[in-house]
Amino acid sequence: MRKIIFSILLLLPFFSYAGQKAYVFSYFDGNQQGAGLRLAYSYDGYTWTAINDNRSILSPAVGPDKLMRDPSICQAPDGTFHMVWTTGWTDRIIGHAHSIDLIHWGEQQIIPVMEDHPSTRNSWAPELFYDQKSKRYFIFWASTVPGALDVQTEGCLSESDYNHRIYCCTTKDFKKFSKTKLYFNPSFNAIDAAVVRDPENGELIMAVKNENLNPPQKNIRITRSKSMKKGFPIEVSEPIHSVKGCEGPSPLFLENGDLLVFFDKYYEHRYGASLSHDHGRTWEDATDLIHMPEGMSHGTALCVDKAVVDQLVAWDKNRK
Repeated sequence: MRKIIFSILLLLPFFSYAGQKAYVFSYFDGNQQGAGLRLAYSYDGYTWTAINDNRSILSPAVGPDKLMRDPSICQAPDGTFHMVWTTGWTDRIIGHAHSIDLIHWGEQQIIPVMEDHPSTRNSWAPELFYDQKSKRYFIFWASTVPGALDVQTEGCLSESDYNHRIYCCTTKDFKKFSKTKLYFNPSFNAIDAAVVRDPENGELIMAVKNENLNPPQKNIRITRSKSMKKGFPIEVSEPIHSVKGCEGPSPLFLENGDLLVFFDKYYEHRYGASLSHDHGRTWEDATDLIHMPEGMSHGTALCVDKAVVDQLVAWDKNRK
């Protein structure tokens, strides 16, 4: 009887946290791009604490440059976490790894996303989104492909004459991948696209950076869709912030229904955020409300069950 009671007591925290949410942020250190994956956690979406004393928990092992920039994580229906990242500045590949607990990671693999486009200059900031309708993972990233058809060039360049658009492929198992296609082709230089599903109405919201250099933009815009398969309208919102020099947007719906979009204010070497109380229709500055780990660069915020974060915190405490 004592053993049964003890077992029940051990399980009580997990039962009491059922349905409760917490948040994980994957990111990298801009000053140590080859150091690897860093993680932070939050119970409210505003105050974030670094795991492992803000040190890497996974070192990059693939790609010629062995970088791990822009790590993006999503969780599969079976609970597995999948991550993709930028492996180098001039690669036609991205990296992938998976984990059951965000601590222990499987073998890293290369996904040759732009192998059929040999003139590709880069494959930057890949993002993952699991689409419940098609039961597929959408992987999308920014590439400059000189000579690509139907890509406007006039007025759409950034430094070093990059002219990015968002490309995409899909997979069910990270073994077989669909053919890469041009996914989001607006009339501006587009990078750093990230998608979140509105938990209330099911709408898909994409945050994306307008990277045009002349006239200078470097700001975050919003576009909406009902279907990942059909893609997103190229008509976008006005900038959701007033500051200059932002990238790496990460949209996150909080438990109360508010939408936070985090972004890397790279001119200021700090993180910022915009907050919406009406599903991304109007915005207010939330930079002074957030508290982020030092040195944090372009990453992805993820909503998870509270037990996932509790396990991360327990691991971190036991490690010390």
